[in-house]
Amino acid sequence: MPDYFKTIKRSFVDVPVGADDSIETVAFLEACEELCKLFDTMGASFTPVKNDLQGNITKIRTKYLESPATSTTLQSLVTSERAAGKKTATEGLLWLKRGLEFTSKGLRRNLNDKKEELNVSFQKAYEETLSAFHNFLVRPVFALAMKACPYRKDFYAKLGADENEVYAEMEKWLAALEKIVAILVAFYSVNKYDKF
Repeated sequence: MPDYFKTIKRSFVDVPVGADDSIETVAFLEACEELCKLFDTMGASFTPVKNDLQGNITKIRTKYLESPATSTTLQSLVTSERAAGKKTATEGLLWLKRGLEFTSKGLRRNLNDKKEELNVSFQKAYEETLSAFHNFLVRPVFALAMKACPYRKDFYAKLGADENEVYAEMEKWLAALEKIVAILVAFYSVNKYDKF
């Protein structure tokens, strides 16, 4: 199997972030689409997570395609949509941001603790991030996904043959994702876009 980080078309490392923390919309969406492929390595139980991310990517892309001139960055996309009295893409990005935060926290825990299994890392990440926003019907779906995580050794083997190289590539990729998530968290918080 080809190494995951060598085959993705767009990494979060390659998403342009301006000096003003503006995030280029198209590059961001491409990196998110590649992230969805990572969930393919985690088995069918992660299909609801992947589908949720893809649905939110579609909402943002639809808004971008409607008005690319006012949507070159994620921040301009949200600002222009809110000025028009709409919120579909704003809510899509809010949920995508939450999903990315969940993913980044789970992978960070697992990367930092080489003895922790993925199911533990993602369960803890879920409790810290998405759990507060999910109702009693959705929580069991995510709980099942966490329990069905592949074993750590199997997951990393699917990402590439050289474990040390996979860890190094994931560190770069994950650091870039965490930076983007932090920018989005601050943007939504400061502008109160997370209060729907």
